[in-house]
Amino acid sequence: MKIKNICCIGAGYVGGPTMAVIAQKCPEINVTVVDINEKRIAAWNDEDVENIPIYEPGLSAIVKEARGRNLFFSTEVDKAIDEAELIFISVNTPTKTYGIGKGMAADLKYIELCARQIARVATTDKIIVEKSTLPVRTAEALKNILDNTGNGVNYQILSNPEFLAEGTAIEDLHKPDRILIGGDVDSEEGRKAMQALVDVYASWVPKEQILTTNVWSSELSKLTANAFLAQRVSSINAMSELCEHTGADVNEISKAIGMDSRIGPKFLKSSVGFGGSCFQKDILNLVYIAKSYGLNEVADYWEQVIIMNDHQKRRFAANIVKTLYNTVSGKKIAFLGWAFKKDTNDTREAAAIYVADHLLNEQADIVVYDPKVKAEQIYADLEALETHSSDEIHRRVKVVNTAQEACKDAHAVAVLTEWDEFKGLDWKAVYDDMLKPAFVFDGRNILDIQKLSQIGFVTSVIGQAVKSKKTMKEPSMAN
Repeated sequence: MKIKNICCIGAGYVGGPTMAVIAQKCPEINVTVVDINEKRIAAWNDEDVENIPIYEPGLSAIVKEARGRNLFFSTEVDKAIDEAELIFISVNTPTKTYGIGKGMAADLKYIELCARQIARVATTDKIIVEKSTLPVRTAEALKNILDNTGNGVNYQILSNPEFLAEGTAIEDLHKPDRILIGGDVDSEEGRKAMQALVDVYASWVPKEQILTTNVWSSELSKLTANAFLAQRVSSINAMSELCEHTGADVNEISKAIGMDSRIGPKFLKSSVGFGGSCFQKDILNLVYIAKSYGLNEVADYWEQVIIMNDHQKRRFAANIVKTLYNTVSGKKIAFLGWAFKKDTNDTREAAAIYVADHLLNEQADIVVYDPKVKAEQIYADLEALETHSSDEIHRRVKVVNTAQEACKDAHAVAVLTEWDEFKGLDWKAVYDDMLKPAFVFDGRNILDIQKLSQIGFVTSVIGQAVKSKKTMKEPSMAN
């Protein structure tokens, strides 16, 4: 089975970059990304590729190369479905905010709507690929919907989870650790469908890095991978609090344990907490699945990863209040960074949102600078929490265009995203423009704390004791 036309439903953080790279690497395949959001599709088609809706290093160049050749962005969903032999489903699967499973289970309404639209439109056999992160056995529900339409079309459902890290998504797509494809391994039709997708990826990925499994293992592998990564972050963050109370340095601990070949160095960077679209959502999904099978101990184990992450964000905000003499009411706090990590404009579950919310509860005034996140997104993120009125948010939160402007006349600076530019700021000039004593709270462990302390800052870093010029002095050796 040779694939000539691919359709991807969903032009978001997964669908857009993934399809751009497939189009780049497979010029013989027409790739059409469809979405009902006309504004988003218009942005993908903007003449200036720097205005595409997703920022990822290297993405705009790929879109420029392939768009109009064999990469297309369209709102004509039915047409793209009809023409494609292979359809990726890359729509949002947020955590439910209502009903059974509220706050934990994945909301699959968009997945079901896709399935019903495909069933209504399709007149030829299709391979349907789950690209969205989904609970185990979602493929079974999809197949039930598609097979019971009575139109005689045959469908094969594959699971092909994405393992992209935002900020390095293009590199991850070009040189993936592995490609995982799950399908019906027990039928000839299922194996053929899996091979068709294998052949697409084999255009640039070594075949030994393309794994095939049954569909259930593939679906659960995605949740498990994110759970394990998030667990490492929460584990080192748990140790960071202990370090602050004992005088140990969490960076030194991370280095020491990371040199153990059984542990390894990755995801041992202590911070204000993890964010993004996957970690929290996928762990909550895993917790819900475990509870639905009565596996309460399993559920409790994974839920603790989320509890620790929420605690880290709360205590970072609480530490700002405590250090600023137990009140931030009317005080200006500069936020450097809003995105959940550097090299992306994605703000989903960003730590900055929750730290800001806690400080707004204390009546702080917040000034935000992020090089890639727009003001309307920052306001929308805070309004979505529904803990403060829109009027209060717009009155107390200001978004500016430079880090220097954010820090001017501030009582404190909080680093919430590890953008490289924050390391190279003229911190002496920042200090001169701030109210004294000037406080820096490094939530990402990226700054030269000794240098800042020598300038005159009172510094607070996750996993280290508070440092100031006074604490940097050598102890007296006088008899």
